[in-house]
Amino acid sequence: MNPHLAPVYVPDAQALAHVQRLCDLPEPYAHGPGADALFAAAMAETNDWHAARSPFFRSLLADASEAAAPEASAPAVGAGVRTPLVHATFFKRHEVLSIPREDVFLHLTSSGTTGQKSQMFFDEWTIRSAQRMVARIFDHYGWITPDQPVNYLLYSYEPAPSMKLGTSFTDNYLCDFAPAEDVTHALRHTGDGHEFDVHGCIRALRRYAEEGLPVRILGFPAFLHFTLERMRAQGTPPIQLPAGSLVVLGGGWKGHADKRIGKAEFYAQVTELLGVEPERIRDTFGSVEHCVPYIECARHRLHVPVWSRAAVRDTRTLRPLPYGERGFLHLVSPYITSVPAQSVVMGDLASLHPAEECGCPLPTPWFTIHGRAGVSRNRSCAVAAAELLKGRA
Repeated sequence: MNPHLAPVYVPDAQALAHVQRLCDLPEPYAHGPGADALFAAAMAETNDWHAARSPFFRSLLADASEAAAPEASAPAVGAGVRTPLVHATFFKRHEVLSIPREDVFLHLTSSGTTGQKSQMFFDEWTIRSAQRMVARIFDHYGWITPDQPVNYLLYSYEPAPSMKLGTSFTDNYLCDFAPAEDVTHALRHTGDGHEFDVHGCIRALRRYAEEGLPVRILGFPAFLHFTLERMRAQGTPPIQLPAGSLVVLGGGWKGHADKRIGKAEFYAQVTELLGVEPERIRDTFGSVEHCVPYIECARHRLHVPVWSRAAVRDTRTLRPLPYGERGFLHLVSPYITSVPAQSVVMGDLASLHPAEECGCPLPTPWFTIHGRAGVSRNRSCAVAAAELLKGRA
């Protein structure tokens, strides 16, 4: 068995039996009444788990006004599923654990070297089960290639002592799905921070094209875009990356909304200048507060995997909205046992759509991210990284 797909076990097999069964489902986009019933049972278990261990969540669960009732036309996260709402920004100001400190297996943060940081704590089950979700989706698309070495260009932070950023952790984990012949980081550690090395990225791309191994490009899309723009500006001819190359992006364009280009235009730019076909270019969505992976299908839709559910909530009333309407993205999953973050309202504006509006074979709903809601002091990893381009970090 591939080690990334190996069994992982909940901390209490009796109290979390349905959570175990749900997270053990091997098909990432399984769909139907059986999966819905299992999800509801797993959510009930994880709510009980956190209520017994977290006074904060226990009081939240006891609040009868936990969520406004949805309109009849609004998709729900599941019949009878209780979802007390916790906004992602809560974790920027509070450390709330449902496990003893000595059981913390991993501690990650969501922002750069300054600004507010989400402090997320993981027991071994939680982080391992989230990693297995990623592996199952990569396996679904045939992207786990243990016999095919690749070169990596990572548009993320080069690891540094005591660095705990979720994006750096994730991108380095993704390097485990194909053996690394060579790794280049775009955001180089300088000893007192990170700098964006655009010329180093271009040199790496040229070298990798000549070496003939597939290339995997991971990380912030804005930095890949700026690399391609620099290639054009300095007259660098298009580079043909070897067959089997893959681009998997994440982190958004936060901090560079004025320079953001449309997804279709961006993907066309990658194909034109690097020779990677559109179906091998995928965006992702995820966060340190909610580690379930959302990875685009071949038609570039962010489908909801079997281990989670999604809704979109009105920015004023928090009522679930019908398909197609924009509001706060609400993500629900019972996988997490370390922190009561099983029902998180993100700061992202999104719209939810039924599976049939995509046109790909996946049977689950999908969502589109339309940007961040409002203006605040909160900074994500992408915002902090974007400031490197301005010489401010």
